[in-house]
Amino acid sequence: MISLLDDSLAVSIYFDQNDSRFQDNIAVSILESCPQCEKLFIANEINCFITPDQARQLIEALGSALELRRAFFEKHRLSSNS
Repeated sequence: MISLLDDSLAVSIYFDQNDSRFQDNIAVSILESCPQCEKLFIANEINCFITPDQARQLIEALGSALELRRAFFEKHRLSSNS
């Protein structure tokens, strides 16, 4: 489980064996626990099922964002030392 937004969102990602006959059997489950006025979603829990290819695309997008972040901070760390 991954906690986000000061622990008001809990994200779980897992292979759902019960849905193994379907192509979209990787579950992305989001559980929201915060006051109603702060909610991002209508429901307290949202389940989205994605395919292996979509999971790879998410991994690649996150990896790209991490690399851009690393490069940004490396560049600014070096320029602040000059």
